[in-house]
This record gives sequence, structure tokens and C-alpha cells, in this order.
Amino acid sequence: MFQPSAVEVTRGYEAIVIMHPDATEEEQKAIFKKNAEIIKSFNGEMNHVDTWGKRRLANPIAKNKKAIYFHSTFTAKPEAIAELERVMKINDKVLRVVHSKFDDKMTIEKHLETYKNVLGESIRREKEREAKFQAKKSARARRDGGGPRGGGKRGFDKDAPRDRDFKDNKDGGDQEPKSE
Repeated sequence: MFQPSAVEVTRGYEAIVIMHPDATEEEQKAIFKKNAEIIKSFNGEMNHVDTWGKRRLANPIAKNKKAIYFHSTFTAKPEAIAELERVMKINDKVLRVVHSKFDDKMTIEKHLETYKNVLGESIRREKEREAKFQAKKSARARRDGGGPRGGGKRGFDKDAPRDRDFKDNKDGGDQEPKSE
């Protein structure tokens, strides 16, 4: 007859925590201290917590357009995830939480290295996009000769005769300006 072994399995996890933008630093620290205690109680270990800072949300959550993002990695028994999510749902300052399990073949250190490379690449692309946007904006301002709404000359000569300044010529010849 099969008997489950008494060996406790701990797995690697990562968590993305999105907190209310008005959360104080003390409230943020309290949440992660509580998380570390829960993880420790499930024979786990907190590896790192990385603050991404206040960022704009793609879609508003509870009428908030910005939030504070955190990324953490830890090892724990699978039962720890349910308890972590339960505790975070109770806290009003936590808007969203996502936990994901690491591939058993990849160490947490390797995952963190990959994560930092991807994050660095993302930041580089964001800076390139911003530089390109600023270059287009300055080129447009030079071309238009005006402020943010154009307002420059754009080839308009206020002294040039306009269509309304010509009298109708029925024989199709050259038009002459009206004499008043």
C-alpha cells in the first residue's frame, strides 16, 4: 500500500504585489514583514523584495490610475500561497496580488538573473521610445515655428491676395485683383 512520504516539498515562487498609491512606507514594510512571517511558518524563506515604485496602471483599479508595484521571490510549501493571498485580500492597501511558481529545473538565482535582464531591456526600450518622442516633438516645434499647438507660420502670407480678392472673369482669361 502506498504511503505518502513525510518529506516536505518547498518550491520557488514569485509574487507581484500592487499596492494603493497612498500606502505609507510603514504600511508597505508591515505587509512584507507579515508575508515573511507567513512564509517562515510554512518552512520557507524570503529571497528578495524589489520595489518597482509608483507606476501608471493599464486599467484603473478601484478608481486608482497609479499604484506601487513590488516583486518578490521566496521558497515555501504550496499551502503558503493560499494563506498569503487570504491575508493580502484582507488588507485594504493591497489592490492586486499574483503568485506564480518557478520551473523546478530553474534556480531562484537563475530566475532573478533572467528577470533583471528582461527588466533592464524593458527600461532601455522605454528610454528609446521617450527619446524618439522628444526628438519628434522638437522637430515639429522647429518646423512649425510655434508652441505646443503649432501656431507658427506654416507658409501663410497674410499680405498675399486671396480668392475673394479677385473679380469673376467670365471669358476664362487672367484674373485681376478687384479695384475698390
